[in-house]
Amino acid sequence: MKIGIFDSGIGGLSVLHEAYHMLKDTEYIFYADTDHVPYGSRTPEEIRHFSDDIVKFLINESCDAIIIACNTATSCSAKFLRSKYSLPIIGMEPAVKPAIETNDSRRILVMATPVTLRETKLKKLIDRVDEDHIVDLLPMPQLVNFAENETFDEDKVTEYLDKQFFNRSSKDYSSLVLGCTHFNYFKPYYRKYFDETTSFIDGNRGTIKHLSDVLKIDLNDKDLVVDFKDVDDMLLSGNTTYYFSGRKASKEELEHILRLHKRLESVRKI
Repeated sequence: MKIGIFDSGIGGLSVLHEAYHMLKDTEYIFYADTDHVPYGSRTPEEIRHFSDDIVKFLINESCDAIIIACNTATSCSAKFLRSKYSLPIIGMEPAVKPAIETNDSRRILVMATPVTLRETKLKKLIDRVDEDHIVDLLPMPQLVNFAENETFDEDKVTEYLDKQFFNRSSKDYSSLVLGCTHFNYFKPYYRKYFDETTSFIDGNRGTIKHLSDVLKIDLNDKDLVVDFKDVDDMLLSGNTTYYFSGRKASKEELEHILRLHKRLESVRKI
């Protein structure tokens, strides 16, 4: 079974990383469209065009199913892609429904890119599940740029979040919904603003679960170990080929990917 996973950049690695934990005996092609990142600043028409080209590429690579590991691309492209191609195409959406189902009577804060927040897909989801009108929306475009540049431990991230989270705290919110796959890298920062009573919820696990349901493949009873020590170790696993806008990843780019996998493993349980 070969699964294609694509994103505007390296945010979708968080979906791939979750797949590593949940699925076995699966081959992946990961496609980061770094030539056009960030999608959050593109028009819906541009995003559909980019997504269409990527799906064609992944089909040519003999993928059996495709995950759009990008909330923005899902919002703009999923319906169009499913109407055009016959293979399963799994999209993502901010995990608003799970957040509401586990809510403890406080509010829910949904972070996403500006395009995701503007698109009707999210608005329809909120209209359907947010009966008590407890969902607040917060655009976080700069986090995508920080993640792409591996800016994880610098003052500029804290300065940005200080402005974005001004007057927001655990007292207000039961859940912080990470509505962009790039946002997972910054979980340690969020905990500085929201204590343990606020849950951080993303759509990664639910997306892999949906994939397993659609393809009728079993999930693991427990997490698989993801412990790549170096690039050679990662490549010897033999289950993933990485592309950057159609170009096979170089040694330097693979080293970048390895660092990101290690960070994702370290923040996964936060």
